[in-house]
Amino acid sequence: MRRPVALRLQAALGTLALAAAAGVVLTVPEAAAAAGGATGYATQNGGTTGGAGGTTVRATTGTAIHEALCGRADSSTPITIEVEGTINHGNTSKVSGDSCNTAADKIELKQVSNVTIVGVGSGAVFDQLGIHIRESSNIIIQNVTVRNVKKSGSPTSNGGDAIGMESDVRNVWVDHSTLEASGGESEGYDGLFDMKDNTQYVTLSYSVLRNSGRGGLIGSSESDRSNGYVTFHHNLYENIDSRAPLLRGGTAHMYNNHYVSLNKSGINSRAGAKAKVDNNYFEDSKDVLGTFYTDEAGFWQVGGNIFDNVTWSERSGDNNPAGPDPQSNTTVSIPYSYTLDDASCVPSVVSGTAGANKGLKVSDGSCTPQTPDPTDPTDPDPTDPTEPDPTDPPSGTNLSLDAGADGSSKAGGTSYGNVRDGDLSTYWSPAGTTGSVSVKWSSARTVGKINIREAAGSEGTIGSYRVVNRDTGAVLASGSGAGVIAFSPVSLEKITFEITGASGTPKVAEFETYAG
Repeated sequence: MRRPVALRLQAALGTLALAAAAGVVLTVPEAAAAAGGATGYATQNGGTTGGAGGTTVRATTGTAIHEALCGRADSSTPITIEVEGTINHGNTSKVSGDSCNTAADKIELKQVSNVTIVGVGSGAVFDQLGIHIRESSNIIIQNVTVRNVKKSGSPTSNGGDAIGMESDVRNVWVDHSTLEASGGESEGYDGLFDMKDNTQYVTLSYSVLRNSGRGGLIGSSESDRSNGYVTFHHNLYENIDSRAPLLRGGTAHMYNNHYVSLNKSGINSRAGAKAKVDNNYFEDSKDVLGTFYTDEAGFWQVGGNIFDNVTWSERSGDNNPAGPDPQSNTTVSIPYSYTLDDASCVPSVVSGTAGANKGLKVSDGSCTPQTPDPTDPTDPDPTDPTEPDPTDPPSGTNLSLDAGADGSSKAGGTSYGNVRDGDLSTYWSPAGTTGSVSVKWSSARTVGKINIREAAGSEGTIGSYRVVNRDTGAVLASGSGAGVIAFSPVSLEKITFEITGASGTPKVAEFETYAG
C-alpha cells in the first residue's frame, strides 16, 4: 500500500535539512545554454532558439531577471539570462519597462519572445517561486530547479505551478530541469508543468518531476482543446499521484521516460487527445495509461514499453485503463526525427541525464549518457542542412555587398562591416571565442546559401555554428567548420552566423550570401 506523497517525503527532507545545517555546498560545472539544440515538437513551427544571437547577462535575483527583460530594446530582442543562486520572494520584485510585463510573485515571461533562462555555476534554484509564460514565444528554460511553488498557504506563486504556460504560447523548450513539490493539493501545491489556453509546440526533455500530487496538464478543462504538439522525452516522473500528464485534446509524444511510483494514474489521455507512447519504462505504479475521471475518451498508440510491477484497476464508468495488456487504438504521425533508446535501459539512461546540474548529458540511442560536444551537436536538425563544403564555391551575386551588418560583440580593431566589404584582408572577431555576426537588408532577400571565409592564418578555428533567420528566430542550418553552407531558400531581411564553439579567436573575413 503506497503512502501519500507528503508522508514519503519526511526522510528525504530530513536529510536535506541536516546537509543545510552542516553547511554543505554542492557545486556543478558551468552549463552551456541550449547545448545540442531543441528536440521534439519544439523544433517545429520555425524552431525554438531562445535568446541565441543576443546578449548574455548574469542574474542572481528575480529582480535582476526582470530587469534584464525590461532592459532590452524591445520585447523580442534576443537575450540569454544566466542565473546562479536562489531566486525567491525576498529578492524578486516587479520591474516596469516597454519591453516587459513583470510581476512580484513569480518570474513573469509575458508578451515576450526570444528568451533563454539557464542555470550556471553552482546552480539556479527557484524556491517557492514559479515561472509563468503567457502570450510569449521562442522560450528556453534550461538547467534550473523549481521547487515548492504553492497556490495556497504562504507564500503563494503562479497558481501553484512550477512552470505554467497559458494564452497563445508557442515554441517552448524546457530541458535538464528539476521540478518538485512537497505534497499534493491538500498541502497547497498544484501542477509541476501545466499548459493551457492555446499553448503549442513544447518539449520537456531530460527533466525530473517528483513528489507532487499532479505532474502536469495539457488543457485546463474538457473544452480547452486548443493545446498540443508536446513532446516528453528522457524525463523521470517519480512519486506522482496523477497527471503524468493529463492530456485534453491535442497530440503528445512520450518516449524514453522513466515513470516510478505513479500512485493513482499516469498518462491520462481524454477528450479526444492522442498520445504516442514509445519505449518508456513504467515501474511500481498503478494505471499508467488510459482515460480516467471522465467519459470523454482519449486515444493512444503504444510500442516498446516495459511495465514492471504495474497494477491495473477494473474498467468501469469513467475509469478506463489501457491495461493490463495495452493496445493501440489510434495512430499518431510524428513530424520530426528522433532516436529511441531501448526501454530496458531507460532507467539507467534517465538516471544519468535527467535533471538540473547533470552536465546537460543526453542520449544518442546507444543506452549510454553522452556529454554534449559543442563542436559536434548530437541532435538532428529538422531542416536537414548540408555541411560546409569549401571546395564548392557558390555562384551568382554575393548579396552581402549591398547589405549592412551588426553582431553580438567585436574584438578591438575589428568591425562588423568587414564581413561584407569584399576584402579578405579585413575581418570581424567576437570579443571571445564565441559570438554572432549578421548581414541585413532594408527589404527582404531570398537566401539559400552562405559562404563563411576565415581570414588568412585562422583557417579551421571556427568549430560549431548555427545559421539563424533573425526575422523569425528559426535555425536554418547547424554544423561545424567554416565554408559553404546551404539550406532551403528563405526570404528574410536579416541572417545571423552564430559561432557556438571554436578552438581560438575566430576571424571572419567575409560572410557572403547567395540566393542558392
